[in-house]
Amino acid sequence: MTALDTPQPPQPPHPGDAAPADGPEPGRRSRPRPRLPARLRRAGLPYLLLLPALLLELLVHLVPMAVGIVMSFKELTQQYIRTWGDAPWAGLANFRVAVDFDAPVGEALLRSFGVTCAFTVLSVGLAWVVGMAAAVLMQENFRGRGLLRALFLVPYALPVYAAVITWSFMLQRDNGLVNHVLHEQLGLTDSPTFWLIGDNSFVSLVVVSVWRTWPFAFLILMAALQNIPRELYEAAQVDGAGIWQQLRRITLPSLRPVNQVLVLVLFLWTFNDFNVPYLLFGKAPPESADLISLHIYQSSFATWDFGAGSAMSVLLLLFLLVVTAGYLLVTGRGRKHDG
Repeated sequence: MTALDTPQPPQPPHPGDAAPADGPEPGRRSRPRPRLPARLRRAGLPYLLLLPALLLELLVHLVPMAVGIVMSFKELTQQYIRTWGDAPWAGLANFRVAVDFDAPVGEALLRSFGVTCAFTVLSVGLAWVVGMAAAVLMQENFRGRGLLRALFLVPYALPVYAAVITWSFMLQRDNGLVNHVLHEQLGLTDSPTFWLIGDNSFVSLVVVSVWRTWPFAFLILMAALQNIPRELYEAAQVDGAGIWQQLRRITLPSLRPVNQVLVLVLFLWTFNDFNVPYLLFGKAPPESADLISLHIYQSSFATWDFGAGSAMSVLLLLFLLVVTAGYLLVTGRGRKHDG
């Protein structure tokens, strides 16, 4: 027997060696490894991913909003533009002036609010109707459907400044395309019409706004119609249901959740619209097209009374918050009732 075959006595474990793999040392209770940090990492990952968007939202929207609210309580005029923090504190004086409908400032604001409400109702309603009709028609298979869908989205894809400036040239009285077609080509009017001044400016504003927004409604509704099973329409046709009955009994109830969100988005976009009226009429729009966004702009930068303009903006924000909350509450109750 060699020295290698001789059994060696067991060696005591070295203090730095790891514990045996088959279990802990006798007499010691095993400690479970903490899992809380891993859970925290998994739970905090979504918030970490949302952090850049939240920071941008804070810088772009929330901070200016807070500054505007503070400005609404100050007598902020052109004398304090560079040092607006030193402007005297006005309290609720700016709000009292804005809601005093017997005074010229409040009367003008109320008239602008009424024009904006009428403009929003007509623009959103017509944009939804045109978008809904186009979405329903585009569900049928026919030659050139893809090209027609792409053409329908052109008004929404065009930059707003290029599109509205083009409309302003088309609506010119003497050399605009609209009067050229209506007056010179078709002879529908006795004389060229003023489309950018007077009462007709409201019609021009609604037309341009609908032209800009209906492709968005068409896009959303067309995508929503793809999720309605075709078997429902086939069964309705077998039962003798016509087009209007299918639209009333199948299409509109199926699109109710989408329409609730779509109408709210269109309402907020249209009520706050500033680019379209500003590009069409400039800084001083006619009374029939004096939307509240332009009115607040004039109250702030034409008269250099930024405190009053900020107070009007805060009132507009409160109105939109109340309307949005009420709309969501009513539609939420309707959805629960249907469920």
